[in-house]
Formats: sequence, C-alpha cells, structure tokens
Amino acid sequence: MAEQAQFEELARQLSAFGAVKRDLGRILPHDCPAGSAAVLTLLGRHGDMRMSKLAELLAVDMSVTSRHVAHVAERGWIERSPDPADKRSRILRLTAAGESMLGELSRRSTELLAERLGDWSDEEVDQLIRLMTRLRECFGDCRSFHPARSPAQTQTQTQAGAGAVAQVTAPASVLTPVLGMTSQTTRTPA
Repeated sequence: MAEQAQFEELARQLSAFGAVKRDLGRILPHDCPAGSAAVLTLLGRHGDMRMSKLAELLAVDMSVTSRHVAHVAERGWIERSPDPADKRSRILRLTAAGESMLGELSRRSTELLAERLGDWSDEEVDQLIRLMTRLRECFGDCRSFHPARSPAQTQTQTQAGAGAVAQVTAPASVLTPVLGMTSQTTRTPA
C-alpha cells in the first residue's frame, strides 16, 4: 500500500490538474460551453435517452440538465421528441448538426492532447490511460461504460496486464467528464 506522503503528493497533483482542464476548456467552440459539450458527448456515446437519464449521467439535477438541453436544442444539435411510453417525457436525440459538432469537439481535444503529449511514447500514454481509468473506477464514476468495480476487481483487472483492454474516452476519460468532451474509444495496451 502507498504511504501517506505518496497520497499527499497525489492530492497535490490532482489539485494542479485544473490547468489541464482549463486548457481543454479553452479549445471549446464559443457557442458550445462545457455543459453543452457534455450533453452532446453523452448522447453520442449512449444514444437516445430521456432527460432524467441524461441528468443521472451528468451527475447534476434536472434544472441544470434542462438549461444544457435548451442550449443545445436552440442550436439544432439535438431534437426533443415525445416519449411514446410516457407523453410527459421527451426523448433526446442527436441531429446531424449535433454529430458534426461532436466530431469537431473530438478533433479539437485530440489535436490538443497530441500536441501536448507528442513526446510521450505509446506505452506511456497507455500507462496513463490505465492508471487514470483505474483511479476513476475507484471513485465509481457513473459516466463509465462499465459499472464501478470494487478495489479487488480493479486489482484483478490490472494484474491481467497486457491482455486487458483499457476503457477510455477521448481525449482522456478522467480529464474531460467535467468538460463533457468525451467520446467512446478504446486502446489496447502494448
């Protein structure tokens, strides 16, 4: 088990991570703030859904979700249609314009990470992905594709080594849920 000093340094590094998140936030288009990017990303990853499901995935209340949804709907990036199972509810769906914006978000974030991590080897990027994914899983991120694992399950998966496929979202799964710029991708460790 890691020592107290290591956890203190980890806490300092995580606090300093704000600079990385700010840089990722600066690349968002002016008309697509972080909350809007999160809505587009989750609809792109999970498909059509009710607003209540979106609020759960965003980990925010319905009033915040409603504001984000209104913003993206005003720009034509999503459509809201009646839920056949419950006429009081709406189903949210990406439009072609929304898919285009999602592609632009992915392009921008990927370019920034490629620029900043250009001198990193594939193995180093894979190691970062594995460790960040493991850290996120330890905290039970509800936006993860897989249900949260117990520390014992995570340890077993990590020990699987090179044969394991790391679940990651581009540009980097723990960097961008706050910014909402994630899209589903996987990398297989070398």
